[in-house]
Amino acid sequence: MLTIALAVGCGALVGFALGLIGGGGSILATPLLLYVVGIEQTHIAIGTSALAVSVNAFGNFATHARAGHVWWRCAIVFAAIGTLGALAGSTFGKAMDGERLLFLFGLVMIVVGAFMLKPRQPTNAAPHDTNLKTCVLTGAVALIAGGVSGFFGIGGGFLIVPGLILATGMPTINAVGSSLLAVGAFGLATALNYAQSGLIDWPVTAQFIIGGLAGGFAGMAAAKRLAGSKDMLSRVFAVLIFVVAGYILYQSRGAFLS
Repeated sequence: MLTIALAVGCGALVGFALGLIGGGGSILATPLLLYVVGIEQTHIAIGTSALAVSVNAFGNFATHARAGHVWWRCAIVFAAIGTLGALAGSTFGKAMDGERLLFLFGLVMIVVGAFMLKPRQPTNAAPHDTNLKTCVLTGAVALIAGGVSGFFGIGGGFLIVPGLILATGMPTINAVGSSLLAVGAFGLATALNYAQSGLIDWPVTAQFIIGGLAGGFAGMAAAKRLAGSKDMLSRVFAVLIFVVAGYILYQSRGAFLS
């Protein structure tokens, strides 16, 4: 019962963060599964978190789609191409030693925290023409974002949102909404790859998802009331990410010192 409560509670925390601050909110899923819920293997924690984050991302995506925030053509193309990168990245991730992968994960958390310290500014840039250069750039950014997401089992929204803006020139709110299709697709591809190797804890996944969906609704409701404080909330969350990253690097330091 304690494990169930911890899994639901951690899922709710991640879902709340996703709904409240968007990109970067899912980065704590794997550390919470390892150090709070008590999953012992790094790869199982990554596979489990990838599936849970995928389901939560699709749930948030539906909300943005109903609000008209999704550029469907760009979202579908980006998700389709990036999923190939996620499959390749997750294959490499499975093959790496768990402790080394966890150490690298801690470094990625620092990068995510740095991204979140920078306020997200709305952009009024005109959409780019759909020419060969734009298509190639979109495909390249999608492959990179998908590869990183698959390798570490993270949502990757902190990469996908600026990537969509860079490749297409879409406004920030549309990039956030459209990115969630890619986050969901990348997470699902990663989870399926890990599931083939038996690296998903299914009961914990279900509990994490239940908590995440409830937390996501609460987070989106809070985001509407705290819209003016979003940058400050992101900075506070970034500090938390730095602390957790430091703990992960300390715990897994032996992977690179040995």
